[in-house]
Amino acid sequence: GLGAGEGRQVILQAVIRKDGTVGEIQVLRSPGSKFGFDEAAIAAVKQWRYKPGLQNGRPVDVYFTIVVDFVLQ
Repeated sequence: GLGAGEGRQVILQAVIRKDGTVGEIQVLRSPGSKFGFDEAAIAAVKQWRYKPGLQNGRPVDVYFTIVVDFVLQ
């Protein structure tokens, strides 16, 4: 079980598109969808704007991994 005050980590892999918006998001690790952390983490990440990755000076789609920590009091 989950102990009190224990951190709950959701690990996401997201695509940052060439225009800096967030594309497809996959949940790589979650404490369990019944807690609603997946949706909260995905919603937060989707609101962010990023600088697109550059390759040879041109914007490219980039995959990256995000770790979102939820700490419940």
